[in-house]
Amino acid sequence: MEQGQDRSKVSVNVQDSFFYALRRDGRPIHVYLLTGKRVTGILKRFDRYALIVESHGLEHLVYKHAIATVCLARGDGDHLAQSGE
Repeated sequence: MEQGQDRSKVSVNVQDSFFYALRRDGRPIHVYLLTGKRVTGILKRFDRYALIVESHGLEHLVYKHAIATVCLARGDGDHLAQSGE
């Protein structure tokens, strides 16, 4: 019975594994907000409440409660990391 109790205590956080992979790969992403706006850039950091997305040399703080969906952007994304060139 103790094994069943141990399994119920283990929680899998889907967000963390997804965001770790996006940050590790360094590929560009699209973050679609509930307002319909799209933020495109490279995921730099994240925590329980927010994401930091870098685009054109600027860091954008995006709160998770405002996000509708996150997906990989097509293309190489090299132009997103450059600052104003």
